[in-house]
Amino acid sequence: MNRIIIALLATLAFASQAQAGIDESINAFTAPIAQFVGTVVFFKISVAGAQLPLVVLWLVIGAVFFTIYMGFINLRGFKHAIELVRGDYADPNSSGEVSHFQALATAVSGTVGIGNIGGVAIAVTIGGAGATFWLIVAGFLGMSTKFVECTLGVKYRTENPDGSVSGGPMYYLRKGFEERGMPGFGKFMGTFYAVGIFIGALGIGNMFQSNQAYVQLNTVAGGALDGYGWLVGLILAGVVFAVIIGGIKSIARVTEKVVPFMAIFYCFFAIIVILLNFSSLPMAISNIFTGAFTGEGVAGGALGALIIGFQRAVFSNEAGIGSASIAHAAVRTKEPVTEGYVSLLEPFIDTIVICTITALVIGTSQVADPNFAGDATGVAMTSAAFERHMSWFPVPLAFAALLFAFSTMISWSYYGLKGWTYLFGEGQMGQTVYKVIFCAFVALGCIVKLGPILDISDALVFLICVPNILGLYFLAPIVRAEMEAYKAKLETGEIRKFA
Repeated sequence: MNRIIIALLATLAFASQAQAGIDESINAFTAPIAQFVGTVVFFKISVAGAQLPLVVLWLVIGAVFFTIYMGFINLRGFKHAIELVRGDYADPNSSGEVSHFQALATAVSGTVGIGNIGGVAIAVTIGGAGATFWLIVAGFLGMSTKFVECTLGVKYRTENPDGSVSGGPMYYLRKGFEERGMPGFGKFMGTFYAVGIFIGALGIGNMFQSNQAYVQLNTVAGGALDGYGWLVGLILAGVVFAVIIGGIKSIARVTEKVVPFMAIFYCFFAIIVILLNFSSLPMAISNIFTGAFTGEGVAGGALGALIIGFQRAVFSNEAGIGSASIAHAAVRTKEPVTEGYVSLLEPFIDTIVICTITALVIGTSQVADPNFAGDATGVAMTSAAFERHMSWFPVPLAFAALLFAFSTMISWSYYGLKGWTYLFGEGQMGQTVYKVIFCAFVALGCIVKLGPILDISDALVFLICVPNILGLYFLAPIVRAEMEAYKAKLETGEIRKFA
């Protein structure tokens, strides 16, 4: 036994020494690929001195169109969305695996992540305070996109013999285009999406999250975890595996508890910081509106602030990416459009509430002390805003970041799983193999520094918005018909409250 332990320690020591060399080799090999893919996916055009990524324009135009086409459902449907989440219309005889609230919690956990803490700080740094205003506008518009894609996710889902369900863009793209006489094109689009969501789940939905969780823990620990990334990774992987091995029902049972707690926990401490900066709040709010239309000090002026705000919003709530519809497809319901209503709350929580609160934490701190963060950016900048008043504030922030990362990983594990089963079948052995691979990448994210690989994963996640939005345009009339039929049933009393 002692020899085994000594051999294991020697192996770990060797791996630690060899890590830098391996990282450099992999980075050198993948960097050109990442640069090419990133250049294509995030291709930018110059507009009045500001750089506009076409993929962001594609998503925003779609959000504007769906908002108008669905008659501003993001406003009209908000009250009914809350009623559905409360369970007022929950029919216990409906097919599916999770409740409306559980589906929402799972989808929110997939979008509320490190970006809500660090990404907002970067957006405010580059786009100024005015970026916050456009971030909120984009979140509002994105609610309509979520409505369309999540309605389709339920309508075109597949019910498996064991009672489980599989849904999402790969299914509604394939079946939807097949209904329109384009089966070959639909099959290609579905397969392309499945490959993209599978790879994305291992990168942006996995390795990036575990890496940032480790960085935050190590920062709070004062560097005491240097060299112990493997241990943190193994612990995280073990906890994630314990949750995802039970499938969507297990994931939903966790997210319905973790998501409300982590959102309230983070917002509680953030609001304390805002209140401590209360004298700076009026000026911070004024800067948001002034910056939105003047863009002082921002490349491209007001347009630059708009672009940065929209970009942060679509990166945060993923409206148009289609990933959330995979979780929403598992809901227990007989009416697909009910989950469209529920999904309206997702961008509202992620972008309009949590991202805005983060922006106000930073904005009020900047008014009180313009140099409060020094050269810090991202998560470090948000942490500095918390630390201004109480030195221990970064500790709850790090805990919140850990929860955000954990919840994102377990949700994205399910997204990647459905991409995997779409490609390789629903067999239990294959699903277990995928879950082991996913958890191995969780551990890997804490150990290695594979920047270009994560860049490729990030790019692929946004590349799949192209077929998804295209499919939404084609299928939007079906969603509107479903919405009108559902509203008629509500008015006639055919659909009634159960609670």
